[in-house]
Amino acid sequence: MAKTAVIGAGSWGTALALVLRTNGHQVTVWSLMDDEIAMLKEKHEHTLKLPGVKLPEDIAFTTDLKEAASGSDYLILAVPSVFTRSTAKSMAPYIKEGQVIVCVAKGIEETTLMTLTDIVAQEIPAAEIAVMCGPSHAEEVGIGLPTTVVAGAKKKHIAEGVQDIFMNQVFRVYTSPDVLGMELGGALKNVIALAAGMADGLGYGDNTKAALITRGILEIGRLALKMGASYETLSGLTGIGDLIVTCESKHSRNRRAGMLIGQGLTMQQAMDEVKMVVEGVYSAKAAIALSKKYEVDMPIIEEINKVLFEDKPAKDAVADLMLRDKRTEHSSLVWNED
Repeated sequence: MAKTAVIGAGSWGTALALVLRTNGHQVTVWSLMDDEIAMLKEKHEHTLKLPGVKLPEDIAFTTDLKEAASGSDYLILAVPSVFTRSTAKSMAPYIKEGQVIVCVAKGIEETTLMTLTDIVAQEIPAAEIAVMCGPSHAEEVGIGLPTTVVAGAKKKHIAEGVQDIFMNQVFRVYTSPDVLGMELGGALKNVIALAAGMADGLGYGDNTKAALITRGILEIGRLALKMGASYETLSGLTGIGDLIVTCESKHSRNRRAGMLIGQGLTMQQAMDEVKMVVEGVYSAKAAIALSKKYEVDMPIIEEINKVLFEDKPAKDAVADLMLRDKRTEHSSLVWNED
């Protein structure tokens, strides 16, 4: 049995706490918000973010970060990406050499263009850092529907340790050394999912969605490969797999926000309506900055930024994407006309 702590009591943190306790591990869940912890202690259910999913009575809940972090073998960092650095700073004094921190949020820091594992490594150099992601909505994990994810780390035994504590008959975990590819896929797919939602909000059909998913993974892949990630990662669970579920699912907050924007709401109005952090909004600026830094063409990402931050109508963005200059689908393919 491992001693674990889930740092962040949102829907994903709550679902992962349930998985860990189901697997027989000791679990403490931390939140900064007194009312959230009071609700969890009283009801053993997150009635706002994961209603209907009951948590075991022996999961501990606390607002004391020292209590949660001290002595835990694994800390699951599940706060929204925009709070990763501030939370890591607060955790740092309580982390001992070799404790494992697993980043399960998805995002890129706008000001530094750093991935979440890089942020945590910078703030908590004593820790061993891992990441876990894949096509995995909390609503389905919480009710035990079969789900498959990937645990990544630079050291094989760290990834395998994360695999061991989480894996069970309905939650399958693979391992990977390509942490960068996993994080880029997880963060950038949220931006593409905003575009997919906008298409739904505009009343477009399956043809449009398929084009956005296909061309979206191509954009993500071009950037990721230029930055040093592996093609296999982008073609796997944390690449195309995560992109498909986020663009298609009724549970996707990024798709939901995009739909509302497609229907005429502003970015802020859409975020207020969704009532949860829409990670794609925060990753969009970082994505376009990375595309410029690495000189990678990312037209969908570019148009999404214009819709989000320059008040460009979503319908005009789609039209401009459709009317771009003619080109071949894959520039690496050549005709043999001899």
